[in-house]
Amino acid sequence: MIRRLRRTSPFQIILIVVFTALAAFMSLPIVFILNHAFKPQNELFLFPPRFFVQHPTFANFEALFLHAANATVPFTRYLFNSLVVAAMTLTSVIVVSTMAAYVIAKRSFHFKHLIMAMITLSLMFAPETVSIPRYLIISGIGLNNTYFGHVLPALASPVAVFMLVGFIAQIPNDLIEAAKIDGSSHFGIFIRLVLPLSVPAIATIAIFTFQGVWGDVETSTLFMQKETMRTLAFYVNSLLSGLQNNVAGQNMAAAAGLLMFIPNLIIFLLFQRKVLETMVHSGIK
Repeated sequence: MIRRLRRTSPFQIILIVVFTALAAFMSLPIVFILNHAFKPQNELFLFPPRFFVQHPTFANFEALFLHAANATVPFTRYLFNSLVVAAMTLTSVIVVSTMAAYVIAKRSFHFKHLIMAMITLSLMFAPETVSIPRYLIISGIGLNNTYFGHVLPALASPVAVFMLVGFIAQIPNDLIEAAKIDGSSHFGIFIRLVLPLSVPAIATIAIFTFQGVWGDVETSTLFMQKETMRTLAFYVNSLLSGLQNNVAGQNMAAAAGLLMFIPNLIIFLLFQRKVLETMVHSGIK
C-alpha cells in the first residue's frame, strides 16, 4: 500500500481529491431526498432549513398510505400497474432493439443507410412533438385502457437502437463467420453470441428505459381513461400537484418523492458496472 502511494504522482493525487469531492457534492441530492422523506412536519418548515433530519419518523409514509387508502383506487393498484408496465416495456424494448440493431449492424439489405438515417433523425424529436400521433395510433388500434397502451409508445426506442448498433458493430465479423461454419443459424448467433457480448449496452438501455417508464405520466394521462389502469407516477404527480399550496401535505409529498426515487437508484446501482463497460468499449474499434 505504501509503495503504491509512493508511485502516485502529485497530479494523480490532485485528481483523486478533486473527483472525490465532486462525487460527494453530486451525492448531496440523494442524501437530501433520503433525509427529507423522514423529517417530521415541524422540521420540514424550519428556517434556516436543515439538511439532515434530526428526529426521523415514518409518519410521512403512514400519512401517504392512509391518504391512498381513502382514494377510489388503492395505492397497491398503482404500484402493480407500474411494475407490470415497467417489466413489459423493458422486455419488449430490449428484444426489439437488440434484434433491430443486430440486423442493421451485421446484415446487408436495401435502404439500410436510409433506415439508420431515419433512426438518427428521430433522436432530434422532442417527446411532445409526437404526442398527438401517438394518441391517434393508440386510439385507432383500440389500446386505450390496456397495458399494451403503456408499452407501445416506448417500444420503438431510437436511443436504444442507436446505442446497440454502435456496440454490436464492434463485434468481430470473424466470430460470426466462425459460428456460421459451426452450423449456427442467424437466430442461434443472435442468442448465443450477440446477446452475451452486448450485455453492457443492454444494461445501459435497461437503466434509461426503466427511468423513462417509471416516471412517465403521459401514457396514463392521454391513453388511460380508467383510473385502475394508471400508474404510480401518475398518482404521485397528481398528489404533488394537489399539495403544492397545501402546507399540511408536504410530508406526504416528501414520502412520495422518495418512493419514486428508490427504484431508479436500485436499478442504477445494479447495472452501474455494465454502464461503465459500455463507455469503455464505445471507444474501441
